[in-house]
Amino acid sequence: MKIVIAPDSFKESLTALEVATAIERGFKQVFPNAHYLKVPVADGGEGTVRSLVDATQGSMVELRVAGPAGENVDAFFGILGDGKTAVIEMAAASGLHLVPSEMRNPMTACSRGTGELILAALDEGVNKIILGLGGSATNDGGVGMMKALGVVFRGKSGSVIESGGQGLGKIADIDLAQLDSRLPRVQFEVACDVDNPLCGEKGASAIFAAQKGATPEMIMRLDNNLSHYAGQLKKQLGKDVAQLAGGMGASVLAFFAATLRPGVDIVTEMVGLAKKVVDADLVITGEGRIDSQSIHGKAPIGVARIAQAAGCPVIGLAGSLSSDCDVCLITV
Repeated sequence: MKIVIAPDSFKESLTALEVATAIERGFKQVFPNAHYLKVPVADGGEGTVRSLVDATQGSMVELRVAGPAGENVDAFFGILGDGKTAVIEMAAASGLHLVPSEMRNPMTACSRGTGELILAALDEGVNKIILGLGGSATNDGGVGMMKALGVVFRGKSGSVIESGGQGLGKIADIDLAQLDSRLPRVQFEVACDVDNPLCGEKGASAIFAAQKGATPEMIMRLDNNLSHYAGQLKKQLGKDVAQLAGGMGASVLAFFAATLRPGVDIVTEMVGLAKKVVDADLVITGEGRIDSQSIHGKAPIGVARIAQAAGCPVIGLAGSLSSDCDVCLITV
């Protein structure tokens, strides 16, 4: 019997590899003679860098950058085996796990550190950057990232706007004069873990801001601020991104030559998951919580679809299940 174990990480608890190892240990108690193949995956959030570096025999680069709450944090990115492709997950610099729960505030949390990772990757001479989104503590639409890369955002008075989601509603001028000159020569591939739009009832603020510390009143304000930012991008840059991507993805599409793909597709292709499940008797996947949001580009659904195409049964394991998780069975 061949069992392929391909889970995502359990956010703030276990890495994808640790999850896979725990699953293997448990199943071996029942099926001790089975052949187990662990294939940790990710969907653009935490674990994306490690999955792709391991799959391509690449290397990790560690450095200090600005964290989401303004303090410096230890972060990292990967250089893939070709030596010309960097893979960055915004969670490494701007992740929710970097801020204690009692200090989380998306009004002030800033994505500047992610921009600093991009600058460091440019210094390595890469010509392609895979940017993994998801798992962030921020709700600033990637404005902090763009500030680090040289963009200046000003209000009506000409003053630079404050950091975090609080300042987006004040943007009146977007100055690209100091944008890093290397960026136009770099291809960006955005690996996202969800397909929510930037604004509205299914937008970045409405769906994700609460877990980042937002109150209902803050969520409304954050959504309005992102809507204003989207309007300024359209007005000043001619880029209409409000329905194309949520959060930081909107800025990447507006400022860079970028393509947007489900992160789980990028990762599963590079780790060769489709080939590994062809002769499997069972595939096991999972994530920290399986709920109705899992159908929007999350790793377990991507793994399940690959297994389904190979005619292989799938078991999904999670730290918790929501009351609406049955939608995942219908989707697959």
